[in-house]
Amino acid sequence: MTIKRIGFVGTGAITEAMVRGLLTTPAYVSEIYVSPRNAEVAARLDAEFDTVFVAADNQDVVNRSDVLVLAIRPQIAEEVVSGLVLKDGQSVISLIAATEHRKLRNWIAADVKIVQAIPLPFVADRQGVTALYPPDTEVAALFDVLGTAVQCGSKREYDLLAAASAMMSTYFGIMETTTDWLAAHGLDRAKGQAYIAPLFASLAQRALRPDVTSFAALSTEFATIGGLNEQVLSDFETKGGREALATALGRVLARIEGA
Repeated sequence: MTIKRIGFVGTGAITEAMVRGLLTTPAYVSEIYVSPRNAEVAARLDAEFDTVFVAADNQDVVNRSDVLVLAIRPQIAEEVVSGLVLKDGQSVISLIAATEHRKLRNWIAADVKIVQAIPLPFVADRQGVTALYPPDTEVAALFDVLGTAVQCGSKREYDLLAAASAMMSTYFGIMETTTDWLAAHGLDRAKGQAYIAPLFASLAQRALRPDVTSFAALSTEFATIGGLNEQVLSDFETKGGREALATALGRVLARIEGA
């Protein structure tokens, strides 16, 4: 299935990633309209793709789109969305963080279908995993093109996956901390990065194999009894690492749920 016209209100990094993924050969969308707010990103996409058009303004994006993607910051969401006039029956995909259906419906006068989604930057390469709520066949098909769609059966499931997605920066932070440690002990930083990046990538690929039953099983597999991996894991768990991580995720979930 191909969506004919899709529009993006908000032209940031995730919009650019989605556009690139959707227009990878074979293209999934016939026409894409982007708002002009981020002029640099909009102009770059317009110049690179014949099927991308920079709209006159946000309302122009709405008017030209069958499917509308709201890719704006939560701090300005109410101001932007409440100023738009949408069409009854229009499909809306909201990428606005920590903003529930109820708020969106209060801001939108028309009778529209709203699906929330959390696309990650990897959708540009059609390798992203995207959580959706509520389940929707058409929207899931779109994100399956960009990688894998995970349709959540409840708002709670969606919020939990949203909290888990906040681990990305920490993942790279662990890589950076390890590289810093190597450099502090005399290893050239470039060599450290050249080693750490494929090491972590290989571990992630191992976790994707169909024979994996749990991450705990993998942790045991890679932690030889009395070995170095077991020692680092033990320090992480006994010196507050696990507790700190669980606390951070709990705080993120509370923020998402508006607590």
